[in-house]
Amino acid sequence: MEQISHLLYDYLISVGTTETVAKFSNMFALLIAAIIILFIIDYLSRKLLIKFFNQFSKKSKTQFDDLLVSNKAPRNIAHILPLIFALELVPTVFIDFPQFEVILEKGVQVFGIILSLWIVRSLLNTLKDYFKTLPQLKDKPIDSYIQVFMIFAWVAGFMFAFAIITGISILSFFTALGAVSAVIILVFKDTILGFVASIQVSINDMVRIGDWITFEKYGADGDVIEINLATVKVQNFDKTITTIPTYALISDSFKNWRGMENSDGRRIKRAVIIKQDSIKFLSQNDIEKLSKIDLIASYIKARQNDITTHNQENNINKELSLNGRNLTNVGVFRKYIEEYVKNHSAINENMMIMARQLAPTSQGVPIEVYAFSKDKRWENYEYIMADIFDHLLSSVTYFDLELFELPSSTSFKV
Repeated sequence: MEQISHLLYDYLISVGTTETVAKFSNMFALLIAAIIILFIIDYLSRKLLIKFFNQFSKKSKTQFDDLLVSNKAPRNIAHILPLIFALELVPTVFIDFPQFEVILEKGVQVFGIILSLWIVRSLLNTLKDYFKTLPQLKDKPIDSYIQVFMIFAWVAGFMFAFAIITGISILSFFTALGAVSAVIILVFKDTILGFVASIQVSINDMVRIGDWITFEKYGADGDVIEINLATVKVQNFDKTITTIPTYALISDSFKNWRGMENSDGRRIKRAVIIKQDSIKFLSQNDIEKLSKIDLIASYIKARQNDITTHNQENNINKELSLNGRNLTNVGVFRKYIEEYVKNHSAINENMMIMARQLAPTSQGVPIEVYAFSKDKRWENYEYIMADIFDHLLSSVTYFDLELFELPSSTSFKV
């Protein structure tokens, strides 16, 4: 405004007052008329174009045109016609004021660049929303790519606008830009890192929208709901939102549960800890009692026959249970666990099923269940695992075994 005022003042000084007032009045009248014409053209073009798009989108089967309307693409495109008229009218309106004509032409051209960016943004947002409706692209980080394109578009728009305002050529501007490239890299460091990370995440298929991930460093444990250029949003199971830098996905370690969700079962891996002093060899009375358990009756019979045959063939002195081969209560219990889990209706029998003894610890001997539940949903998975261990914990006493448990206050009562 200050520059315009100086130009107007210089012009009034250099030209006669009467002639200047007449020209200024003529310019003002033409300017008012031009503004009115431009508003009418803009209003009509917006109404007609939006009406056409609305009618077309209702008749068409694809969602793309509906998304164009919702992202205001027709409204932005409608501004092109009045912009063209404005460029044509500026020389006519300011024919007697060439100084003003140059300024207004530059202003209209800069607005044209801004309008182009609006149109590009509308089209890119439309593409983003449309790609998210496609099943094959629904879990891809579309937001990251759209943001990258928009960054390049804004940078290009800024360069062209700067060149128009200053009168510097684009080539000269790029030459000057090279001198400050280090500063630009520093300012846009996170954006550049995010861009590179987004490409690697997509190419390596590390994370998709909808994946359940666990990222302990950032306290994230839930479903990925958004992947963009700078951040990954995770909705935790308590419904809170955790934001993770995109480049952290390639620089730090995290757990993606997609493999489990795509498999035929969810792993159960939990142990019961047996007190070591409750482990013993089985006597004949113990064997007869445990033989009444249906799941392991045939196993005990077959195993005891093999043991008896072996001991007899090798003349083993069985006055001491330690001599020769023997059944133990913890070994039979381990076999019972395996048979019980195999026969559980919620366990996938086609995947690995195992009851294994882990290394003894200061608390006791862990007997671990390793199997896979058919139902992978968290609530049902926890129910299945609890159901199995409810039974196992209750059955320990039938094998004359004891579970390890730290003493409580009642343990010391006399």
